[in-house]
This record gives sequence, structure tokens and C-alpha cells, in this order.
Amino acid sequence: MKKIIPVLLLILVIFTGCNSDTVYTPLYHGKKLFIGVIGKFPKVREENVKFKKINFDKMEESKNLSSEFDAILIKKEHLSEAANRKYLTIYQHSGLPFFFMDSKKSFGLIINGKLAYKDAPDKVDQTYATGILDEDHFCGYGLYNDKVNDRNIKDVYTQIFNTIDSGKCFND
Repeated sequence: MKKIIPVLLLILVIFTGCNSDTVYTPLYHGKKLFIGVIGKFPKVREENVKFKKINFDKMEESKNLSSEFDAILIKKEHLSEAANRKYLTIYQHSGLPFFFMDSKKSFGLIINGKLAYKDAPDKVDQTYATGILDEDHFCGYGLYNDKVNDRNIKDVYTQIFNTIDSGKCFND
């Protein structure tokens, strides 16, 4: 009986470790990135990524956003405004990637000007973030095992930083 208990504990530890809802991925180690953020700054693991607050007015007024930023993140609390059709040309022709974070809506339809935010269907694919690299390239980023936790969210940001650096979606 004394030999069975350690074996059972070992099996329990093995199965618990295999059923993790958290992913452990390498950090982004590319060039230093400067990212404009509409909303609260995200918590990330990387130290070679710097954030600067921006708003929609500055985004509209700026003639050359790409000289100041490597990308723009738009956080959940500003997605409804971000879906305004007046920003479509900026998203499609600024030369910058835009990332829409934690949207429950299908943002690809919105940013193509086909639907208003309120009319867009809820997503079924569990995408946590949607990125637009240009008029024809969209990226989707999901959370590991579709579990919302700090480490999985930070992993999505790491994937986004790699996309910004490479200029390609992970599936291109």
C-alpha cells in the first residue's frame, strides 16, 4: 500500500501538468518597438516595447503616423468608436498595422466598412485580437485553450510584437 500512494501521486502530478490552461512561450527579442495605444497600456513581458498614449483626434490629424509608431493598439473600451467609418482610410492606407484588442465582435467586417459595430455579429472563433496589416492582410490571435488569464494575454501581445517586426501574420 505504501508503494501505491507515491505512484498515484506521480500520476496525478503528470495529468495535472498536461491539463494546463497556460502557455509558456519565448519573449519577443526583435527590434525596439514604439506602439501607440488608444486606451490603457497593456501589461507585457517585453522590455524592448514602448507605449505612447494616442487618441482618435491625433490619429486623424497626423499626416505620417508611421514615422512616430510601429503600430497602433486599440483597447476594448474604445472599439465602438474605432469602428466609425471615418477611420477606415487610416486603417487601410496609413502604412501601419492596427490591432483591435479583446473584441467580442467580428472586427474584419467592421473595418472593411461593411457593418457598423453594433450590427456586427459576435465572434464564434474565440479570437482575442484582430490585426490589420494592410488592406488585404488580417491576423487573428487567440488565447491558449481559449482561457483568459494574464500569461495567455501576454502571449498574444508577444505574437503581435513578432507580427509587427516581421510584417507578416503567423499564417502567411
